[in-house]
Amino acid sequence: MARPVTLFTGQWADLPLEELCKKASEWGFDGLELACWGDHFEVDKALSDDTYCARKRELLEKYDLQLFAISNHLVGQAVLDTIDARHKAILPEYVWRDGKPEGVNQRAIEEMKNTARAAKKLGVGVVNGFTGSSIWHLVYDFPPVPRSMIDAGYALLAERWNSILDVFQECGVKFALEVHPTEIAFDIYSAQRSVDALDGREEFGFNFDPSHLLWQGVDPAEFIRFFPNRIYHVHMKDAIVTLNGRTGILSSHLSFGDQRRGWDFRSVGRGGVRFEEVIRALNHARYTGPLSIEWEDSGMDREAGAREACQFVKNVDFEPSQRAFDAAFAE
Repeated sequence: MARPVTLFTGQWADLPLEELCKKASEWGFDGLELACWGDHFEVDKALSDDTYCARKRELLEKYDLQLFAISNHLVGQAVLDTIDARHKAILPEYVWRDGKPEGVNQRAIEEMKNTARAAKKLGVGVVNGFTGSSIWHLVYDFPPVPRSMIDAGYALLAERWNSILDVFQECGVKFALEVHPTEIAFDIYSAQRSVDALDGREEFGFNFDPSHLLWQGVDPAEFIRFFPNRIYHVHMKDAIVTLNGRTGILSSHLSFGDQRRGWDFRSVGRGGVRFEEVIRALNHARYTGPLSIEWEDSGMDREAGAREACQFVKNVDFEPSQRAFDAAFAE
């Protein structure tokens, strides 16, 4: 059951897609997970040009690369967030426009609906992304946070995302939230509350990424065991915690790559994630989709890292046993 190993193109959007296809094929990847920015996959063009999706498919096929999912993290972030100047850098101009918060929220909602329609046209069944969060700033309970404020955050999730998920349902596409700090779901219990807020609808599940759980102290394999039927896609990404008495888990307002941080991302296999346990949990959950490398390591050359990560993931993956090891002794 060798799962296909793909490369998420979000961190490579500075490269033209064909250049990245050539490199990924040479590095040994089985496919790509296309980001909806750069020239990798443009939702507006997919819907306005009847040849666009076919041309993307042909380009991937030229380099023997498969496609299982697209990802629109950046626009998804603007659905629930309280919009400010930071969002301008991550949003398409036609979503940002004048930057007035209510308008940005509404255009982001429509763009996520269109992402489902574009995914259907492209022939993929999963869109990965973010939801944003109107209550992330309340994560530390001081000044004391009334429960009504938290309740309102999950009510807003239901209000805005149910309308989006209705389109996903119509298109036969699933939305996979990457559980992540700054999202409405950032750990196991907030993820469960998100599922509950959306009445458990099947269109909503998770893009499992162990790196975001590890530094919070959450066992990544436990997340899979908790949500075995809602793992719709998998990111293979590593992180390391480096608390030395001076560093802090909240990272001291220091940028990624700063050695004073209490944690940071690492190339797959070079951090603290126990990937064998992740694979065992995925096997138990009967996940057969791609293992998509999201490569982020500020201290390592990305091309060398991507090549190494591809081989690491192929080496760590294994099929579940089809028989008990002591079956020969059974009567």
